[in-house]
Amino acid sequence: MEDLLSRLTLEEKISIIHADSKFTTAAIPRRWLSDGPHGVREDVGPDTWQPAGHTDDFSTAMLAGICLAATWNPDLGYTEGETIGQEARKRGKDIMLGPGVNIMRTPLCGRNFEYLGEDPFLTSRMAVGFIRGEQSQDISSCVKHFALDNREFQRGSINVEADERALREIYLPAFKAAVQEAGVWSVMGAYNQFRGQHCCENDLLLNKILQDEWRFKGLVMSDWAGVHDTREAALNGLDLEMGTDKKYNDFYLAQSYLDGLKGGIPDGWPRRKGPAQFARDDRHARLGCRSQTRFDQYRRA
Repeated sequence: MEDLLSRLTLEEKISIIHADSKFTTAAIPRRWLSDGPHGVREDVGPDTWQPAGHTDDFSTAMLAGICLAATWNPDLGYTEGETIGQEARKRGKDIMLGPGVNIMRTPLCGRNFEYLGEDPFLTSRMAVGFIRGEQSQDISSCVKHFALDNREFQRGSINVEADERALREIYLPAFKAAVQEAGVWSVMGAYNQFRGQHCCENDLLLNKILQDEWRFKGLVMSDWAGVHDTREAALNGLDLEMGTDKKYNDFYLAQSYLDGLKGGIPDGWPRRKGPAQFARDDRHARLGCRSQTRFDQYRRA
């Protein structure tokens, strides 16, 4: 890997850490992602949500998350994850975007059906089984949405406040179990803010808790269009920006980040942020190469 990184230009390294279609990144080789928690979704076009028109994009319609949790059976969770992993591998996917482990706090949350209920212990047990099953098929689970994504109204901008006890006892246990017990390979940030900072670029969640405290060594990706600031995303623990509805080179971890690494002040940045003070290291590119290399090693086994 170090030899590969030494031969990549800075522009090539930047191309690895953001999307180049709805569900791919320009990794080496290309990495394919897919929804989701209940089975491998129908393939869509590279730059549209319209069906791609394939005739081999089969999948099994699995139990919705809330129904799976109602069985209180982690072994069944393992079997569901294992089956989705088998189908994902057959379809050429690398990362499956699930399970969703946010806690059901309000009945108006649009994702309640795919989450695992309101009990953090039950959610943790079911998620661990699911992830172990899915990853046994050499497919990365991506546990989501980290964290406190529990409502629909203004979910892309709402600032969620929770005290430390509620955070640790209710909203984080399933994510912690996914990392420390299931060994999940990737984590997706949430749309909302937590304590005034968007979750996909949240220093407390991504740096201090996920990576420093829980010792997570895998890939941290954004939800689609969940990034809002280049500097904060680059410095606060995000590895991969996914998104939609704009040119991929306009992503925050694309040209803007490249300009920052070269020492300029990218267009569109608030002047109050001052010059970009990015560390000149290969952390983001290394994560992209390392995770893809791991998938390929498993598939050659």
